[in-house]
Amino acid sequence: MILLRESVRSALASIRAHRLRSFLTALGIIIGVASVITVISLIQGLSKSVSEKFAGLGGTSVTIRPHNDMKDRMRGKTSHLRLEDVEQIRLRADGVRHVSPVFSPGFAEVRYMGAAATARVLATSASYQDVNRSYPRLGRFISAPDDARARRVAVIGEDLVAELHLPADPLGTFISYGGEWFKVVGVLEKQGTLFGMSQDNQLIIPFNTGHSLLGNHRRPDLSITVAVGELADLEQTMGQLRAVMRAAHRLRPGQRDDFEIQSAEQVADTFEKISTTVTLIMGGVVGIALLVGGIGIMNIMLVSVKERTREIGICKAIGARSRDIMAQFLVEAVILATLGGLIGLAFGYVLGAAIAALIPDFPPAVVPWWAVVLALLFSGGVGIVFGVVPARQAARLDPIEALRYE
Repeated sequence: MILLRESVRSALASIRAHRLRSFLTALGIIIGVASVITVISLIQGLSKSVSEKFAGLGGTSVTIRPHNDMKDRMRGKTSHLRLEDVEQIRLRADGVRHVSPVFSPGFAEVRYMGAAATARVLATSASYQDVNRSYPRLGRFISAPDDARARRVAVIGEDLVAELHLPADPLGTFISYGGEWFKVVGVLEKQGTLFGMSQDNQLIIPFNTGHSLLGNHRRPDLSITVAVGELADLEQTMGQLRAVMRAAHRLRPGQRDDFEIQSAEQVADTFEKISTTVTLIMGGVVGIALLVGGIGIMNIMLVSVKERTREIGICKAIGARSRDIMAQFLVEAVILATLGGLIGLAFGYVLGAAIAALIPDFPPAVVPWWAVVLALLFSGGVGIVFGVVPARQAARLDPIEALRYE
């Protein structure tokens, strides 16, 4: 313990005596750790934002989409969902609370007087708000009569209100979309971002209105969102939905599904796995900079051994053992690398927060505790690995030759 305490004291004294050189020695570690922490904080911030967004759906939301892999697309074979599928689900699936068909009519530009904005346009039914828990802040959502009569009415998001320079209360205002005029009947509650994209630039119109914009000869790329009654029955209800869809599509036993069913929880889990994998890969790639920093530490420590040869000779002449000299230089390398890791950790967090703030609608950066622990352990490990060679060289110096060194 006394040896360790003396080694730490001697290492800190040496670092203080050569501040600039010590900083430059640890610069590689600082840059490496800062890069790793910046990348991890941005990916984890995005992952946390997406997880919270799906958690807001309560875990009872299920989405059914057509399944089309690349091979089928290249053959010109494309699967579609039909409006009849929605009716079959309503009639035959137990435990379903709400069902809503959704598609995008394909146009994106919305105009109001001289202003234009790009919107995410959805054509859907009145039950969409209950399935997705997307309720109006002002006015009302689209209704069943709106849908039945294909009325030109719309519910819009907060961002669209701002981008089109609409009045603070835009109810009753007419906006242009797809060559038609739509009366604004509601403004949605603010929903934030998902995958870094705003969810408040939506324009929601009745399903049949969107269908009439497409024309009778174009089939909408339909998806179906379903709200399950009880979370405990989610798996059972998803099994029922699969059976209903297979029967509606007349699929034979053994024939693969031409649709896919995913719950909000499954989508969140899939995204979390992807983000974890991306984090590890990016962290590993950027972590190469840490090895470069370790090589820098070894080089500077070798130079330090040369400069302090007479000091080492004096220490050995008055009784210092080889292991004492080795411990002194090894502790100095570890302290240098760990200090570099601490500075890089703080710098990486600040850099991640700054980048997240500069990117519009990007969620705040998040540094998980395991990234902090790994960064410090890896920095210390780099100090040990790359400090061994100079420490052994110092320990093996002959005291007489060291005292003669000029």
